[in-house]
Order: sequence, then C-alpha cells, then structure tokens
Amino acid sequence: MQSSLEDAVTRILVSSAIIAFSLTSASAQGTVSSEYYVVRDATTKKCTIVDKKPTTTTTIVDNGLFKTRTEAETGMKTMKVCTEN
Repeated sequence: MQSSLEDAVTRILVSSAIIAFSLTSASAQGTVSSEYYVVRDATTKKCTIVDKKPTTTTTIVDNGLFKTRTEAETGMKTMKVCTEN
C-alpha cells in the first residue's frame, strides 16, 4: 500500500506530464501552416514561398498553393517564371 506522500507525488508527476504534453502540442499546432504559396514579387521578379495569403505586392505563381513546404519547394523548381533570370 502506498503512503499518502507517494500518492501525492504520483499525482503531481502525472499532472505535470499532462500539462507539458498539452503545452508542447499547442505550440506545435501554432507553428504548423496548412498552406504554402509560391509567390513572385512584382518589383524584384523573384519567387519565394510564404505561409500566409499573399499581399498585393506579390502574385501567386501558376497553381502556387501547396499543403507542405516541401511540395512548394519542389513545385517552385518547375515553374518557368521562377527558374528564369
């Protein structure tokens, strides 16, 4: 039979683990974007990948909407306006 001190320590450890997991999950969800855009700056004519909806100073290239950054990087390599210059 465990003592009340051991029970308290066990509850604290379990609670701490749950809180740490919750904080880790929340921060990871905040940094993951579900959309990546290949955009071309009107002034510099350079293509970049952004994780927010493009502004008026950039335009989405071709079908430049991707689910992952890796897909966007691969897609950008095949876009003619991004490989010129």
